[in-house]
Amino acid sequence: MMVCKIKVIASAPKTEIRGYLADGTIKVAVAAIPEKGKANLVLRNFLAKEFGVKKDQVELISGASARTKLIRIDN
Repeated sequence: MMVCKIKVIASAPKTEIRGYLADGTIKVAVAAIPEKGKANLVLRNFLAKEFGVKKDQVELISGASARTKLIRIDN
């Protein structure tokens, strides 16, 4: 299990990792609007693919309506 701090940039042209902040936060651009959980769903699916796990192994711990989120990934 790992916990990642993610900074989301919503409404981007494509979903991709855009780099890392000094504190280890991962910057992720998401090609979805931040409305009704759409961006969170795209982020969850993207992280599952990037880490090679199932979608249900990626859990949003906090930050559902914030740009900075804590995500738990089980392996």
